[in-house]
Amino acid sequence: MFASSPVTVVITSEPDTWDIDASSGLGREEFVDWDRMPDLEQQADIPGDILTKPRKELKRLAREGYWARSRELRARVYHQLIQQVTCRLVTPDALVYTDVASQLFGKQSVSSHPLPDFLEGCSMPTYCLSPAGVTALRRILICIGNLFPDITYSPALPALAALLLHYSPGEAQCFENISRLIASNAPHTSYIDQSFLAHQASCMTFGDLANKHCPAAHRLIASTSENVFEVYSEWLSWLFHDLPFSYAIRIFDVYLLEGQKVLYRIALALLKQYRLSGSSTELAGTDIKADLQAFVQNIEEHVTVDKLLERAFGIRLFSRKEIWLLQMANRKALMERGITMVQSRQSFHLAVDLQSFTSSIVTAQEMRIIWSWIPERFSLFPPLLLFSTLEDGCSLQRFYSCCEGYEPTVLLIKTTEGEVCGAFLSSDWSERRKSGATSGFFGTGECFVFTVRPEAERYEWVFIKKPELAKAVPRTRPRSPSPAAPRGSAPHSPAGSSSRLSVPAPPHSPGRLSPFLAIRHFLLPSKTASMFMSGSREGIIIGGGGGRALALDADLLWGRTEPCETFDNPPLCHEDFKVQLLEAWGFQNT
Repeated sequence: MFASSPVTVVITSEPDTWDIDASSGLGREEFVDWDRMPDLEQQADIPGDILTKPRKELKRLAREGYWARSRELRARVYHQLIQQVTCRLVTPDALVYTDVASQLFGKQSVSSHPLPDFLEGCSMPTYCLSPAGVTALRRILICIGNLFPDITYSPALPALAALLLHYSPGEAQCFENISRLIASNAPHTSYIDQSFLAHQASCMTFGDLANKHCPAAHRLIASTSENVFEVYSEWLSWLFHDLPFSYAIRIFDVYLLEGQKVLYRIALALLKQYRLSGSSTELAGTDIKADLQAFVQNIEEHVTVDKLLERAFGIRLFSRKEIWLLQMANRKALMERGITMVQSRQSFHLAVDLQSFTSSIVTAQEMRIIWSWIPERFSLFPPLLLFSTLEDGCSLQRFYSCCEGYEPTVLLIKTTEGEVCGAFLSSDWSERRKSGATSGFFGTGECFVFTVRPEAERYEWVFIKKPELAKAVPRTRPRSPSPAAPRGSAPHSPAGSSSRLSVPAPPHSPGRLSPFLAIRHFLLPSKTASMFMSGSREGIIIGGGGGRALALDADLLWGRTEPCETFDNPPLCHEDFKVQLLEAWGFQNT
């Protein structure tokens, strides 16, 4: 793909004569440009039992910046934590590095070697390293390329190695430390992405998390950028390129103890802070990606590192295993799209083409906003019109027959008042038959409802915004999940009787929507909070509990919208409405 790209070449100058001394002192003095180093670490007394404390206590100390008390303490902690990382059986160490480096570079005073292919197009922050330190860093990266041929793309690796070089006794030990992070095989844990596929999946996962945890910032980015993913693809660079050394090293402190999940937290905190800052208020005609980068580079003007970490750990994310499952789902979606290696930044994330997209209800720009709300692994694919009342008539059975076999789907409704609303529906409509004689609800917590006009707004599953509700003790007294009786011209309940509504647990199906958003993963206080979608011959219901977010009759002509417990939404338009147009969209994955 990059056959014509220029080859990156490292020229080591005369003073950088090859010399490896693994026994030299802490962070070899000549490797650091002390004039550029912030006044971070003091020479403080180190408690003798500091490294024997429980891991939970070490996490607390790292979050509070305890390692910054002493350069020696930080180096000792780093070494111990990395030695405790479980690795593949054969992982190269400092002695291997000394041997391989001697073969590669010899004793020559001037050498010229290309950087590994996996760094093609990647930046290499140096974090206050001296010219000798930069040369040592490059030698380490060249040896990694030689000893880890399976690495094909790893943009964060140079920054992590540069940070470790500050706190290693020499470059050989630095190589061993970074090698252990590369070779980690702990379950559901990854320290360093090592392929383009893994990197893209982590960017998609961050996009999913930003969509849910930073809705205001996400809405701002979606409204000002043609390619939201292009902005989110820089999330790791914010942390390990754009942030100043004093912030990056504090992130590294907690990263060694808590893994990649902590990086998601801090990047989300940066995104939230960006939205709150004055720099995001006037963005008309602004390159938001460049504006975000400038904001992160000047972060000291906006928030201290302690406050940034405090806000990051105040964000309630899913568990490390659940995030790993989401990342695996995103990897699978990329593989199904044929995206497994480095590609030029094509428009595969611009799935809604402004020129070719046609809808009778929304504009291409409005559809892009909707597409920015859906999980990243589905936004890879362009929208496919499955059903339209304009072309297929007002028939519920025709709606079902056109939509069955597609998962997920997007429902769009335009009322006779000109309002536009809809829903993202996670499951195949054919699942409605699995309830037997009853009209049961199905779907997962990735379902959401939304409005487009007069204002664009999304309402997600209540437990995404209020996860503490899922920890409530289950009710001991039966509670009717029936919605309020419809009034006026609104449709009847598809079940005919609210007492017949049921919420069957969704079947386990690997490779479907995000597994951790299935109902079985949550201890729910009531079934009304998980009434996602239901359909029968009498009509469609989306959302339930105290009301229905959307309800449509069998003729797809009349509807009703109310607040409901599942999505904690207000009415999406006038409560009783007449349908002017209805469309159902799927995802074109072939």
